[in-house]
Amino acid sequence: MAKGPGLYSDIGKKARDLLYRDYQTDHKFSITTYSPTGVAITSSGTKKGELFLADVNTQLKKKNVTTDVKVDTNSNLFTTITVDEPAPGLKTILSFKVPDQRSGKLELQYLHDYAGISTSVGLTANPIVNFSGVVGTDAISLGTDVAFDTKAGTFTKCNAGLSFIQHDLIAALTLNDKGDTLNASYYQSLRPLTGTAIGGEIAHSFSTNENTITIGTQHALDPLTTVKARVNNFGKASALIQHEWRPKSLFTISGEVDTKSVDKSAKFGLALALKP
Repeated sequence: MAKGPGLYSDIGKKARDLLYRDYQTDHKFSITTYSPTGVAITSSGTKKGELFLADVNTQLKKKNVTTDVKVDTNSNLFTTITVDEPAPGLKTILSFKVPDQRSGKLELQYLHDYAGISTSVGLTANPIVNFSGVVGTDAISLGTDVAFDTKAGTFTKCNAGLSFIQHDLIAALTLNDKGDTLNASYYQSLRPLTGTAIGGEIAHSFSTNENTITIGTQHALDPLTTVKARVNNFGKASALIQHEWRPKSLFTISGEVDTKSVDKSAKFGLALALKP
């Protein structure tokens, strides 16, 4: 794990990845090819029921500058230009979407041994300004994430989080949705050699007084095959198996069943990612 507290998005990330990453009920595939000049082209498609969505992403890396250009089936053009470390610990990200004239955004990220800062501003006359900051060490950190709409003069986001890391255990506490939702998450690595880990999350909504409890686990059957499972207090149970049949090429099958409504059919998802 990198030295320092990282960014605000890193708070609770291990538990979120364990509980939610790679689970899906859609059919998705992606194919990546590389040109002799080093340009990576990724074609992706997702089938959601009767709807099919596709996009093509082109990535070019030159020294410390990475340019991503993506076109989707709705004729939207997404462009992201990332400059990695123009100064020590600094990263600059410029992104925009055509034809959305209000989508332009400039983001700066800075990582330090005792702080992590990310700030972004929309490239419009009345932009939305976002700031997130974390202070602490690689063992304990405290951070906040706020967004302010200069046109409306209101805060659109105001979150806070606390992270505690000790050896193989990671615990996090976050307050989201302008103080309406309290999330507590837990992740523990049991056997690093087999990738065995457990995790859980409790989310409490103050407005509805409702709790959502999710627990999950993962285990590597072999160096190339991983299984995961999760269940929540509403009776939704999910499982997946992911196999890396060649380097960076993944085949994932996932399923979800509602144990409280056995009359409903189970949902299944399939993902295939191919890289040379």
